[in-house]
Amino acid sequence: MRAVKWIVVLALVLAAVPAGAQVNEKKININFGGGYTFTSGKVAEKLGGGYNVSLGMTFNFSPKVGLQVEYGYNGLGEKEVDYPVCGTPGCTNPVNTPFYGSSNMQHVDFNLVLRGNTSGKTVPYLVVGAGYYYRPVQITTPAVGYVPGYCDPFWYWCYPGGWVSYDKIVGKRTTSDVGMTVGGGVSFSLGDAAALYFEVRYHYIWGPTYSVTDAAGKVYSGTATGQFLPIVFGLRF
Repeated sequence: MRAVKWIVVLALVLAAVPAGAQVNEKKININFGGGYTFTSGKVAEKLGGGYNVSLGMTFNFSPKVGLQVEYGYNGLGEKEVDYPVCGTPGCTNPVNTPFYGSSNMQHVDFNLVLRGNTSGKTVPYLVVGAGYYYRPVQITTPAVGYVPGYCDPFWYWCYPGGWVSYDKIVGKRTTSDVGMTVGGGVSFSLGDAAALYFEVRYHYIWGPTYSVTDAAGKVYSGTATGQFLPIVFGLRF
């Protein structure tokens, strides 16, 4: 309910702003924003959602049509996935062990922007485009190690020595692929100089296919497609 109240207050403030020249009437717009990114599809089974930030430039051919170049960074959260692990090859009683994947998604997109009615203070728009996506991932699992006595004043930390738990990195991978994006939003005029916008986009990335055969001859394979849904609030000048 509190969030709804703030949305109503924001709408009233925007309605009180005097009408003026729309931001999209300029030849070039700069936008920056941030928000939350949801993972979707198979990605949601392995990685959690996280934050996003974006920076773009739009070249307007007319008040209703523009071409946008945008960079986006999405920091994704960890999600626990349990896999059976054996202490020795060929054991018959594997133990489920937690593994964690952490990742981010960075992209540069080229988008066609199509705006609706541009005569008012509220302007809806659609976005469709394609881009280049970079996705690193790091896999860790809990482990135990022995640390001797140590003191580091620059870390404000001293340890008398003993067994400690830590996250062991068991793998790092990166992939760079092409993808597409489609979505839409609405911008609210803040006068002649700027506009506030709210936007939702869907990103789909065509990833590579991986395959491995274990010691028993069983084949494991899958395709690293990516599906993400960033929700962004920002300013456009």
